[in-house]
Amino acid sequence: MFSILICVGSAMSRIRVSKRLNRLIKSGICPVEDASKYADELRQLAEEISNTKSVRKQSNFFKALADETRLRILKLLEVREMCVCEIMVALNLTQPTASHHLRLLENAGLINGRKEGKWVFYSVADTELLEKLLELRIL
Repeated sequence: MFSILICVGSAMSRIRVSKRLNRLIKSGICPVEDASKYADELRQLAEEISNTKSVRKQSNFFKALADETRLRILKLLEVREMCVCEIMVALNLTQPTASHHLRLLENAGLINGRKEGKWVFYSVADTELLEKLLELRIL
């Protein structure tokens, strides 16, 4: 039942898009004759300019920057390398919360972890990138 609704919803969405493209073509603004062919060209253009893997990587990068705690962690690590417990104390975080934020920053390529015995010390991965973000007033 649910998959039928999705199929119907998807078909309805395509019909609305097709109607919009047809109106655009009829208005003379878009010098194309076949709406479905034009829709295929638009989809192909989107695929060519936005590789799914690179867009996902970019999305993760900006998601990592879209949190106050993670920005505060980056600012701390801009000053010096720190272990999880230092970040926990500095920002009044629990260990799981600090580790979660550090993992997201590390997965986005913003920080690196260096293991020393049982301790993991974190530092900024690319100081030049961080400086550029600061110049742009992103950080």
